[in-house]
Amino acid sequence: MQYALSTYSLCAYAEAGILPQLGCIAKAKELGYDAVEICGIWPHDGSSRLDYAKKLREECERLSMPVVAYATDGNLLCEDRPAEIKRLCREADIAKLLGAPKMRHDAAYAPSRPQSFARCLTELADSCREVTLYAEALGVRTMVENHGQFCQDSDRVELLVNTVDHKNFGLLCDMGNFLDADEDPARACGRIAPYVFHVHAKDFHVKPGIEPYPGEGFYATRAKNWIRGAIVGQGNVPVAQCLDVLMEAGYDGSVTVEFEGLEDPALACRIGLQNLRKMERRLRDRD
Repeated sequence: MQYALSTYSLCAYAEAGILPQLGCIAKAKELGYDAVEICGIWPHDGSSRLDYAKKLREECERLSMPVVAYATDGNLLCEDRPAEIKRLCREADIAKLLGAPKMRHDAAYAPSRPQSFARCLTELADSCREVTLYAEALGVRTMVENHGQFCQDSDRVELLVNTVDHKNFGLLCDMGNFLDADEDPARACGRIAPYVFHVHAKDFHVKPGIEPYPGEGFYATRAKNWIRGAIVGQGNVPVAQCLDVLMEAGYDGSVTVEFEGLEDPALACRIGLQNLRKMERRLRDRD
């Protein structure tokens, strides 16, 4: 199995001016990863986003670090939906420029007025279909992630991908993000496994919401439980079980580590990769 590191995992370095996004590729290789996922475009040198994307691709080629996916934000329930669709199509151009075969964009964070997911579904699906039709012509597959709380539950993203109903559109399964909607990660992975184009290995420490606020780094889930990012394999997400479920369903693509905890990012990403490789070996040896 190929393991990639999301540049998002090292964003604390970029924000502190320690390591620009361009340097994240060499760092990922140094930590033992096989590939990278580019999350957003963060020029550190005054370049345009397009020029910086070219530099990222050149650096990936120099280091033999393939770009497995490009991740960008998105909100297809915003007030100006046509403009957002157009913007996401331009992001697909970035994915093509990076040499990324897949692009993740968010579906939505919350509607402008309170309404159910079912009432938003047609609008969301139509918008996602427009983006994926554009991206398909570029040779880029698109996907949404279980992310943003409103479009986070496994039944919601399953319903969305089936409503879009296009071979170029699928899901990014983030093992940890189901906890934002207080859903069991392994069960959720089992539900969406047939539609998965890409996988994030992410872990969280979890505490029941009845307890007092645990302190810095923790935030509240939809049901007001407390979670914070963890090193993969050290938190409460059943990462090995999620990996087992996905492999059993036939997933053989790359697995990308996404870390957002309090620990030093390089240390956390190195340990997380080691833990993932051990999990995979145990699963394969068992079979």
